[in-house]
Amino acid sequence: MTLAERKSAFIALGKFLSQFKLDNSQQQENVPLNDSFYNDMLALIELSRSHNGWYTDEQVFFALQSWADALTRENLDKWLENYNLNEIESKKVGLILAGNIPLVGFHDFLSVLITGHKALVKTSSNDQHLLPFLAKYLIAVEPKFNNNIIFTEGKLEGFDAVIATGSNNTARYFEYYFKDKPSIIRKNRNSVAILTGKETKEDLIALGEDIFRYFGLGCRNVSKLFVPKGYDFKVFFEAIFEYKDVIFYEKYANNYDYNKAVFLMSNFKLLDNEFLTLKEDTSHASPISSVFYEFYDDLEQLKERLRTEHEQIQCIVSNQLTDDSIAFGQTQKPGLLDYADNVDTIAFLSKI
Repeated sequence: MTLAERKSAFIALGKFLSQFKLDNSQQQENVPLNDSFYNDMLALIELSRSHNGWYTDEQVFFALQSWADALTRENLDKWLENYNLNEIESKKVGLILAGNIPLVGFHDFLSVLITGHKALVKTSSNDQHLLPFLAKYLIAVEPKFNNNIIFTEGKLEGFDAVIATGSNNTARYFEYYFKDKPSIIRKNRNSVAILTGKETKEDLIALGEDIFRYFGLGCRNVSKLFVPKGYDFKVFFEAIFEYKDVIFYEKYANNYDYNKAVFLMSNFKLLDNEFLTLKEDTSHASPISSVFYEFYDDLEQLKERLRTEHEQIQCIVSNQLTDDSIAFGQTQKPGLLDYADNVDTIAFLSKI
């Protein structure tokens, strides 16, 4: 299969996904195989919450639209233009995927296939249905993919390299088990935001998207704020009030009640707006429904600290306070070149 054929198949998938929007899904003409797949996709979206209570319609549609936006010819060409993919010997790459947010492992799946390798996929029990359905569509569009996509529920066997995502604890197991194979092993990471007190209300509203999208379950969700001493949290709370409806989702509300109770029983001082708690803490990893914060005196010292802690951090959100800052509201809209953990997956797959 040529690179052009692989690109064309994913472009067709992007067009297929572009039809599915919250409260506005509409079947379009000139989308390949719509008669066979469109209604089944709608049914799968409706069933997603029964498979995983965090996969609400809003979150699943957002993930589908994000990939629809990414899978265009222009984006694929720009992504791959600096790689030489013409002489790659096809290998079987094992993928152990996370399931914290919908289609979180799709970039790895795409990377393996677009480089001409075979994907041996072990999905998370929390996300067992979306990716296999999209793979089925890909194979229908381009039957040559049939021998390049394998899903397994058991132990990975017969692979040449592996990309595995898990917690810090499972990463130690992965590193031992896959020590004799080329690998990318991803661990826990969190995202942080640096505030100065000069942010506009629009900046802070957008920051709410970085905090609440996918209920805060992703590594690109902001879970920690760095603020100057004397920072007025009233301004922050007023801005994020737009996200108040998050408390009406049962699983989120249960986490809010539980984590708030644990904090209070431990006599921690909290800031609270009845759907999010703020707790002063040096850790980057806050529980669902809570964001940690920490005061800083010197911005340059903070930037140096974050450089030393780069292996713990996925994204830094700010108004261009660091060289690698992401704008407010953009953490959950990564491009194809925004590699998880800053590890170039295509470069890795080009050399195995």
